[in-house]
Amino acid sequence: MKKRSTIGKTCIALLLVLMLTMTGCGSATRMMFGTGGTSGTYYAYGGVLAQYMHNYADIKVTAVSTGGSKVNIQSIQDGDFQLGFTQSDVMSYAWAGARSFSDDGATHDFRVLGCLYAETVQLITMDEDINSVEDLRGKSVSIGEAGSGVYFNALDVLNGAGITLDDIKPQYQSFGDSKESLKDGKIDAAFIVAGAPTSAVTELATTNGVKLINISGDFRDQILADCPYYNALTIPAGTYPGQDEDVETITVEATLIVSANLDADTVYGLTAALFDHKDEITAENAKGGELDLTTASSITDVPYHEGAARYYKEHGITVNTAE
Repeated sequence: MKKRSTIGKTCIALLLVLMLTMTGCGSATRMMFGTGGTSGTYYAYGGVLAQYMHNYADIKVTAVSTGGSKVNIQSIQDGDFQLGFTQSDVMSYAWAGARSFSDDGATHDFRVLGCLYAETVQLITMDEDINSVEDLRGKSVSIGEAGSGVYFNALDVLNGAGITLDDIKPQYQSFGDSKESLKDGKIDAAFIVAGAPTSAVTELATTNGVKLINISGDFRDQILADCPYYNALTIPAGTYPGQDEDVETITVEATLIVSANLDADTVYGLTAALFDHKDEITAENAKGGELDLTTASSITDVPYHEGAARYYKEHGITVNTAE
């Protein structure tokens, strides 16, 4: 039997409340949009995107704080959500039934709408003795919540440096908890995977000071070779307070997925609501500046929804869809 968190029951209750409180004003469809923790980029950006979907696709979208990628995929599978953010690597695991989905099995109940922005693997510390991934040996390190996308990203980086979980003191914490634990000296370092700048890291850099560790050189090249769903990325100097130099790292893509059961016209409207209004969205959230049709259509191992595919085709781009 597949294990489910209480998020499903919570979402069903929310849906019932929404249906009971609907009035006769307008006929817009209502949808639930799974984002992430309140300290991450998913939640803040999701709220902005939900508003644009409402304004331009006549769909009342409620952006909900969740445990992130896996929860969002499973909630779409269960019918509790109609949209959700997910890391591109976790999405691939779900489609193939691998890694974090090896016990639950593959799910094909979702489709891709588009990749929206780079999710940066950020290794942060306040410990002066930690200057590389290799320095994490023997340290207390937050590697994300068990089974989360962050967890597997952390494993990939650690394994690339020849470090196992037995070589560190792993802590399974959310972004917000990692931030507080670093401030209180309870952990030595933390992996944060989100669009940079990330609010949790910005707050820590502003109040306490924080150091970002490079993932670069031959070490990074090997990770990219072993795990092709990553790309190289540079976090420019000045992204965070006190960050005087560029930081080299790796990234996956923040991807917006939708229920496979949504009709093509609806998903076409959702896609247009985002990509036709890039400038306005960017004015509200800097991540809007990364909305790009080439990036959005770059997924090859998971099919796109036919409604999104229609939008891309109108702009000269062909993506794969389910048979």
